Amino acid sequence: MINPLAADWPIKQRSEICSATHRPFAAGELFYTLLYREGDGFRREDLSEEAWRNRNENIQPFSFWKTKFEPAPPPAPDALPKENAEQLFRRLITQPEPPANACFVLAVMLERKRVLKQVRTEIAKGDRLLIYEHRENGDVFIVRDPQLRLSELERVQEEVATLLRGGAAT
Repeated sequence: MINPLAADWPIKQRSEICSATHRPFAAGELFYTLLYREGDGFRREDLSEEAWRNRNENIQPFSFWKTKFEPAPPPAPDALPKENAEQLFRRLITQPEPPANACFVLAVMLERKRVLKQVRTEIAKGDRLLIYEHRENGDVFIVRDPQLRLSELERVQEEVATLLRGGAAT
């Protein structure tokens, strides 16, 4: 079975302009994000409402959603060298064999901290895939739901805590 996370990363971040009209998005403007399967990964398109209405409806995306455009904030000053939850999540999700349990728990943590928002849920090859979008920059992450049992949660949380402290997971 192909791991959709390893094969499908990276997905480019949110565009500042419409993919079809090349017109810049205005702050607060509603637009559509479409994901298309392409080869071993995904291709992202961000479309204005006008481009959405004029698209070829015969070409169906893997997933799509409507959201509000918020300009990217100015870059933050360099953070402390210690890895935070978002940095750890980004590092793990891009690995050839991302640890599904840790990625899932980190995604939920980041969702609760309002860093990520879940925009869709898709089913692919029997797996439930959660599609998250970064609230500030529009990066898209696809996280497989490992269907954790309550009895497994404490162990996974300990693994994540160890990774956040800079240690290796067991």
